[in-house]
Amino acid sequence: MLDRESTFAHPAIAELLKTEFVPVAIDQANQRRQKDTEGVFYRKIAAQSPRNDFEQTTQGFYVADANGRLFFYNNNRDPEKLLRLMRKSLSDFDSNSSAQAAPLTAESVDSRFQQQPPEGGLVLRVHTKVLDGYPPTDDPWRKIFQQAIGRDNLWISDQEHEQLRQGRLAESLLQRIARFHLVDNTRGEPPMWKQDEIRQLECELVDGRLRGKVQLQTADGQRGYEAQLLGELWVRDGSVVRFDLVCLGEFWGQGRFTGGAPEGRFPLAVTFTLADGSDMADAVPPQGARGWLAGYCQQCAQ
Repeated sequence: MLDRESTFAHPAIAELLKTEFVPVAIDQANQRRQKDTEGVFYRKIAAQSPRNDFEQTTQGFYVADANGRLFFYNNNRDPEKLLRLMRKSLSDFDSNSSAQAAPLTAESVDSRFQQQPPEGGLVLRVHTKVLDGYPPTDDPWRKIFQQAIGRDNLWISDQEHEQLRQGRLAESLLQRIARFHLVDNTRGEPPMWKQDEIRQLECELVDGRLRGKVQLQTADGQRGYEAQLLGELWVRDGSVVRFDLVCLGEFWGQGRFTGGAPEGRFPLAVTFTLADGSDMADAVPPQGARGWLAGYCQQCAQ
């Protein structure tokens, strides 16, 4: 979210990306492990950077040509530096050499990293926001964290979709919502809830109205969430046309990669809205399914 609010909000960078570059966004945790054509090409580029140990993270910004020649690597939050490097790469770019690049054909595909939404299922857009509790600050980076909105996708299986069409909420769907989406992901990658950390979870669906409550807490009590759930489900002509759900309550604690949370209990809201496929980000796999799709969807068939 820091890059979204700084680097990619910079007008000159946005213009260059739209007119002079072919922007590609990936999850490097996949590509540096993939044993296929895509993974080989990514590692060819990344191997020319300082982050060439593929047992560790290789995240950052890369500019390369169609031959896999790396022009620069950068991994800091200074948009002006990135802009300078982008402009320099354009001056170094040899269009004739790139035009002669051999087409990259997917000769092999590593199925472990080809996650797709369940066929016949649904995708919900998930947004998270800390509503209050942060101390005042003049630090621009802290302000970005404090105002950030977390984003994720929720996948619903075809069996759960069918139950929704019949006006029922599957227990497997409710469990997935609680474990993988009622998290504070506004400052980084959050820890997901374990099954035994669900202390209370109930939600009823009556005449299209969703109402319930949830209590989540770690064994040591250092992290938790107590909230109410309220939503609406509309089914018309056998199709789900609306699924809105809001979870609002008090969160406390933080994870290894979500430091800087407000002290004590603070208000956290999580919203769910039916995706229509108009945003390419609708196809991004859920954070909770990263490297563990079977675990994320383990109850889909129930």
